Amino acid sequence: MRLKAGITGNVAIEVSDADTAIALRSGSVPTLATPRLIGMFEEATVIALTDRLDEGMTSVGVRVQVEHISPTAVGHRVAAEATLEKIEGRRLIFSVSARDERGLIAAGKVTRILVETERFLEKAR
Repeated sequence: MRLKAGITGNVAIEVSDADTAIALRSGSVPTLATPRLIGMFEEATVIALTDRLDEGMTSVGVRVQVEHISPTAVGHRVAAEATLEKIEGRRLIFSVSARDERGLIAAGKVTRILVETERFLEKAR
C-alpha cells in the first residue's frame, strides 16, 4: 500500500440541469445540489487512492461532513479536491473543498475505511 498524508484527488464538472437540486430531488432551486457535490467529493477521494491500495483491497465511505456555503448555477464550472489528511489504521480522513469561478463553495471532511473487497461483499449478501 502506498498511502501517505498529502495525496490528492481532483474532479471537475460543468454544472448541468442533471446536477441541480431539482433534478436530484433535494430542493426546489436550479443550482448545484448538495448530494451531487458530495458525490464529487467521494469521487475525488477514490481518485486520490487510485493505484495506491494493495490488490484485493478497496475503500468505502463511512462519514461525510460538508458545509455547502454558496450556490452555483447551471453552466458554471465546479472543481472539487480531496486531500488525505490522516491515516488512523484502516480509517482514512480526507479534507475536501470545492470552488467555482467565484471562489470557495463548500468544504468539509470525508472518512473512508479500507476493507478487503471479497470479505466486504460477503457481508452485503
